[in-house]
Amino acid sequence: MSADSNKSEAPLEIHDLTVAYNKRPVLWGIDLEVPKGKLVGVVGPNGAGKSTLIKAAMGLLPLNSGWVKVFGSPVKDSLRRIGYVPQRESVDWDFPVSVMDVVLMGRYGHLGLMRRPSREDRKIARECLEKVKMLPYANRQISNLSGGQQQRVFLARALAQESDLYFMDEPFAGVDAATETAIVTLLRELKDKGKTLIIVHHDLPTARNYFDMLLLLNMRVVAFGPTESVFKYDLLQDTYGGRLTILSEVAEEVRQKSS
Repeated sequence: MSADSNKSEAPLEIHDLTVAYNKRPVLWGIDLEVPKGKLVGVVGPNGAGKSTLIKAAMGLLPLNSGWVKVFGSPVKDSLRRIGYVPQRESVDWDFPVSVMDVVLMGRYGHLGLMRRPSREDRKIARECLEKVKMLPYANRQISNLSGGQQQRVFLARALAQESDLYFMDEPFAGVDAATETAIVTLLRELKDKGKTLIIVHHDLPTARNYFDMLLLLNMRVVAFGPTESVFKYDLLQDTYGGRLTILSEVAEEVRQKSS
């Protein structure tokens, strides 16, 4: 296959994906094709399978059925093109490692076995820390940072990977307003460079402002498309069920705009 035809492949294509824990389905029959250069929000209630979806898409979980392709190839052949920011709760923040060491981990896919980071790798890591305004903390232990600072460091690590497709699992969780604004700015800069970003997000009021496209998920795909066509009361009601009434102001506003 030529280089030109490779460029036309979707960054992420999922077909008939089912994932089960202890024989209980968490995701069911997922079909999805994400176009290049989009900022995609994945929203849905707790237990909807949002984190499971991105882990399965990265090959971190076994599939009960279906397949995943990244730029037209199996995930295992495309790992260098994928960047990942995990949930903060899943990280051992007490591990004795510096901020610079964490960001340099993002270069390992470029290094190969047994190679140490080069001067160029360190230069890239410093530039990524500068981009998230964390360079002054380069030598600090990761455990000594605030939650927002830790999240910025993991974003810098993802940037250092120089990937084409990014998965981020609730990058806004537990951060202050300034960090959230910085993250949104960074995501849009990456999108403008042609990167594709898939973001698990839990806050409905900001979802329609942050993302080009939304995936409404509740074990299955309820809807996927441009934000303005998906952020509709009936689709949100199908996704969240009775839990949408908890977000009464959002629900009422969307209901009025959808009517």
